[in-house]
Amino acid sequence: MNYKTILVHLDHSLRSPVRAAMAARWARAHESHLVGLLPSGLYDGIIPAGAIATGMTDYIAESSDYLRRRAEAVAREFRTDIARSGPLSYEVRMVDDVAADAVVRYGRASDLVVLGQSDAPNRGDTTTRGLAEDVLIEVGRPVLVVPSAGVFEGRPRTIVAAWDGSRESAVALRSALPALRQAARVTLISLRHPHDEDNTQRLLLPDMIQFLLRHGVQAHAESEVTEIDIADALLSRLSDLGADLLVMGGYGHSRLRERVLGGVTRQILAQMTVPVLIAH
Repeated sequence: MNYKTILVHLDHSLRSPVRAAMAARWARAHESHLVGLLPSGLYDGIIPAGAIATGMTDYIAESSDYLRRRAEAVAREFRTDIARSGPLSYEVRMVDDVAADAVVRYGRASDLVVLGQSDAPNRGDTTTRGLAEDVLIEVGRPVLVVPSAGVFEGRPRTIVAAWDGSRESAVALRSALPALRQAARVTLISLRHPHDEDNTQRLLLPDMIQFLLRHGVQAHAESEVTEIDIADALLSRLSDLGADLLVMGGYGHSRLRERVLGGVTRQILAQMTVPVLIAH
């Protein structure tokens, strides 16, 4: 597997240039075509107070024009930043659609989707909520989520993969192979509580190490028993190892038509300190 097409979600938030820059670095590292997907906000945006002058006779038309001009400014910034950072195959797709629907639709024609972590300071200017979670469940592609704080430069060199022997973690591990091949250090981490059943047979850690080795990835495994919350233990281990990328499976099910992600997934997406490559 290779990342031949990478899609990044663009918007007018302060963190959009950060994730766009990360997507561009990944695209260069993997010789990919980069698609900057830019929903205009026509269907899920909020017009800031004062953006439209009072007394306008056609508020809807003025609002649409405002959103279009704002999206065009984001597109110009994206193109300028790409030009400054060097040659790259890329394009901008500006669409009038609900953000989540657009990312899912175009994301299915991509190998990797780059999104931002939910960012509370920007919520007053958009109705989009839980974009990463919604896209993860529906898109059928790995999703790279960029934290709402921090600076992340260069390609990931120290990668931690959360491994529990499940289908989701297997899909995530395979989806991450292009990134794992370029890493200097890869660690498979398996965590369980003292009262949990010993799942050595399910984990097959020696087999997984050999699987990675056959794909050109040298990795080592850690299996630990922890008294604290699994997500907290995983975040702590990321810090200990100096990891700059986490790979994990995204767990989810539908109940009463409401998408619900597993507790560990939700907590990691809420408290992440490094980019997370996640697959469902």
